[in-house]
Amino acid sequence: MRSRYTAFARGDAAYLSRTWACETRPERIDLDPEVSWRRLEILGTLAGGSQDEEGWVSFAAYYRHDGDRGMLRERSRFVRRDGDWYYVEGRIG
Repeated sequence: MRSRYTAFARGDAAYLSRTWACETRPERIDLDPEVSWRRLEILGTLAGGSQDEEGWVSFAAYYRHDGDRGMLRERSRFVRRDGDWYYVEGRIG
């Protein structure tokens, strides 16, 4: 989760694509260069340990856009494949 947040903050769409599960990955990832991601707060986790194949992360990501501050809350689902974690989907709210 933290590495994907860093990729958003740096505008690294290629990394986001590589770490997105193939069954839900969009063909194209368009990042808004006007959004400045400021901080990530992990609110909770469920599973996702060394013996798990699936896990969930709830987080709040803080940003600025056109001088305004904002926050995105999401509960994201990840799956482990061949030892690596992949983002599957998220529910905003």
